[in-house]
Parts: sequence; structure tokens; C-alpha cells
Amino acid sequence: MSGRTWKNDKGQFRVKSRVVKNKKLSSWQLKEQKRLEDKQFKERMKALKDEKEEERQRRIQSLKERREKKAESERYELLAAKMHAKKVERMRRREKRNKALKER
Repeated sequence: MSGRTWKNDKGQFRVKSRVVKNKKLSSWQLKEQKRLEDKQFKERMKALKDEKEEERQRRIQSLKERREKKAESERYELLAAKMHAKKVERMRRREKRNKALKER
């Protein structure tokens, strides 16, 4: 068929060639079958590799998130310690001022 939709598809001219006999596959059919098997094998291997890579990326992502959380918590601890120290320092200064005022 030429690919034109308005033309109807004609069958094969020779009637004998339409009859499927119990015969072995031709070399072309063997090659086609082998190509198909190779393609299916490659698709399965690709799917397995993709799955493995996805698992690896998921582990990497979870590790990154864990490290980020740890770094953030450490930063907050430092800030809390620093803020506490600042607060203590303010209180000391205030106490010194009050003491100086009381002594006058």
C-alpha cells in the first residue's frame, strides 16, 4: 500500500504464498526475531539500571538532607549558646551599672 488512505489494500497476487506451511523461519525472520530479543533484553537491562540509579539517587538525597539537618541544628545550637552568652554579658553589664549607681 502506498500510504494513501483512499486506496484499498490489495492482497498478494500469488495464492500459494498466502498459505502458511509448516516450514522453518527464513534468515530474515531469524534476524528479526534476534533483533527483537536483543531489544527486549536491552530494555530489561535499562530498566534494571534505571531502578538501581534511582535507588542510588534516593540514598544520596536522603544523606544530603540528613547532613543539612545536622548542620542546621549545629548552627542553631551555636546561636543559642552565643545568644545565651550575650544575654549573660548584658546582665553582667547591667549589674555593674546598678552596683555603681548604688555606691554613689
